[in-house]
Amino acid sequence: MTSDAFKIESIRLLALLKIVRREGVLLQKTDARLFKAELDAAWVGRLENDDDLAERLDAFVSRFGRMQDTVGDKLIPALLRSMAEKTGSALDNLNRAEKLGLLPSVEQWLDARNLRNKLVHEYMSDPEEFAAALNKAHLTVSLLVTAYNNINRYTRSRISTAEWPELLP
Repeated sequence: MTSDAFKIESIRLLALLKIVRREGVLLQKTDARLFKAELDAAWVGRLENDDDLAERLDAFVSRFGRMQDTVGDKLIPALLRSMAEKTGSALDNLNRAEKLGLLPSVEQWLDARNLRNKLVHEYMSDPEEFAAALNKAHLTVSLLVTAYNNINRYTRSRISTAEWPELLP
């Protein structure tokens, strides 16, 4: 990789880290607001008559999916390119990220991806199943935050810049 190409990839990686951090902050805020109460089938049943609650839920599902997509589909490949590594299929990239210690496990990440799809496509078809998926997504937020923080730390140790995004709490 040429010096200019490395510089471009480093700039892109830094920009993506900043984007994912903003996504993470918003996801954590929505997560905290949404999961104040227990989410069960009765809670899901109230969504039809509570616009505020439904909008909060939509924000959570959207932000969860967006952060998961950005980290898996953009940030990890950008990190690999910035290290002059070849990127491959999404699964190849995830396996490499796991080997680097950036993801706890590819299996957990794929579960998060499937969960994201379930939240988007099975919205309200079965209130109990949907509530269970939401509660699992709530627990999975920490996986997304951990992946971002791990990638941030890893990158920070290899690229020097004055404008480094903070870790997520």
